[in-house]
Amino acid sequence: MNAPVTTDLPVVVIGAGPAGLAAAAHLVDRGLTPLVLEAGPVAGAAVREWAHVRLFSTWGEVTDPAAEKLLAPTGWVRPDAATYPSGGDWADRYLQPLAQALGEQVRFGATVTGVSRSGRDRIVDADREAQPFVVHVTHADGREERLFARAVIDASGTWTTPSPAGGSGLPALGEKAASDRITYRVPDLKDPVVRARYAGRRTAVIGSGASAFTALAHLADLAEETPDTHAVWILRRGISGSTFGGGTADQLPARGALGLAAKAAVDNGHADAVTGFRTDAVERDADGRLALVGEDGRRLDPVDEVIVLTGLRPDLSFLSELRLGLDERLQAPVELAPLIDPNQHSCGTVYPHGVNELSHPEKDVYLVGMKSYGRAPTFLAMTGYEQVRSIAAALAGDHEAAERVELTLPETGVCGGAGLFDDPAAAQDGDGGGCCAAPTTLQIGIGGPAPSGGC
Repeated sequence: MNAPVTTDLPVVVIGAGPAGLAAAAHLVDRGLTPLVLEAGPVAGAAVREWAHVRLFSTWGEVTDPAAEKLLAPTGWVRPDAATYPSGGDWADRYLQPLAQALGEQVRFGATVTGVSRSGRDRIVDADREAQPFVVHVTHADGREERLFARAVIDASGTWTTPSPAGGSGLPALGEKAASDRITYRVPDLKDPVVRARYAGRRTAVIGSGASAFTALAHLADLAEETPDTHAVWILRRGISGSTFGGGTADQLPARGALGLAAKAAVDNGHADAVTGFRTDAVERDADGRLALVGEDGRRLDPVDEVIVLTGLRPDLSFLSELRLGLDERLQAPVELAPLIDPNQHSCGTVYPHGVNELSHPEKDVYLVGMKSYGRAPTFLAMTGYEQVRSIAAALAGDHEAAERVELTLPETGVCGGAGLFDDPAAAQDGDGGGCCAAPTTLQIGIGGPAPSGGC
C-alpha cells in the first residue's frame, strides 16, 4: 500500500488531556487538521482519576486562549478566573466541552501502540523525512487500525507510569507483593470506602512534592476527626528551608499553602518525618502490616498502608521506532532538559519554551505537556499551552510566531533543586541567604534516627 501525500494528512495528537486538546485547538486555529487519539472513554480520563484533588492554579491559569476561542460559539461560559477548580471541575467544565467542540476530530477508546515512519524503521535513512508517520492504534473493542499523519504530537502524559517506592528507581524488594496495601495516588478521603482504609491507621507517605503535601494534609484532617490516625512521612533527603516549598513567597499562593499544610501536619503531631531514607525493601509482618527497610539497614515501625508519591515517568515504549533526542537522566528533550534538571538548578523559574527546545532528530514529532518534562517535577498547565501554541505555529509555517515567547511563568519561591539535596553536604554549607545558597536545616519532629542531610 502506498503511503498518502504527507501534506494532505492530519496532525495526530496522542491524548485528550489539557495539553492534547489545547494542541488540537491551536491546530484548528492555524487551519490545520488535528486527529486526537484518547485511550480513555472520555476527555481528561487521567485528570478524572484525581478528580477529588484541587489544583493550585486558578481557572485563569488552566484554560488555553485558542481553546476558549473554539469554545466561544458553543455558549461555553468561562468559570471565575480567580477560583480554583478540582480535577473533576477541570474535566467536566472545560476539557469535556472542548472535546465536544472538536467533534469527530477526537476519538476515544483509541490506544496508540506504535509510531513510526511509513516503510521505515528507525535504522533506515533513505527518503525518511518524505514519508508520513504511521500510527498503530488498538480500539476498545480490540480492533486494530493504522493511521497516517503529517506530524505527531504526543501529549499522553505520565499518569500511567508512577515511580516506585524503591530508592534505586526500581521497585523495592517486596513492593509488588505488598500491592494490596500500597497506592501510588493521593487517596480520596471523602469516599467512605477509601476513608475507612486510612482512618485510625498508621500510613507511610513516601515523596516530597505537591502530591505528598496533599496526602499529608488530607491525613492530618482525618486525624483531627479520627483518633489513632497517623502518618509517617518518608523523605529521601534531609529537611531544609525549601522542603515545604515556597510558602508565602510562591507566586501561586495555593501551591505555597500546600507545603505549609504539610509542615503543619508534622508540627501538630499528625505526622512524623523520617529523613535520609531510601526504601530498599517492603516486608510484611505476621499481622499483615508493612515494615519499610532502608538501604542503610534501618527498619521502620510497621504501618498499615503506604502511599507512594515519588513522581511519574514517561512511557516511551510505543515511540521506539522514532529517533528521539532525550536526556539520559530526565528522559526529556535534550534542549529542554538543562532548563528543568533538578540536578543543575537551585532556584528560579523555567523560562517559557517551544518548538526549538522540543524538537527531535525525527522531524515533526513532539513530546508536550507533562511528558515533555520526562521525570522532572512541577509542570504547569500554562507551560503546556505555550508549548503547543509554538508547535502549531511551526507546523503552519509561521516561524516568527513559533519562536516568540507569549508567556510569563510564576516564581516558585523555592531555592534548591532535588539534586542539590542529594548531596549530604549541600544542606549544611552556605548561609541560606542568597538565591543559590543552601537553605538552613529546620528542626521539626523526626520519626527515627537520621542524618540531618543526605537523601
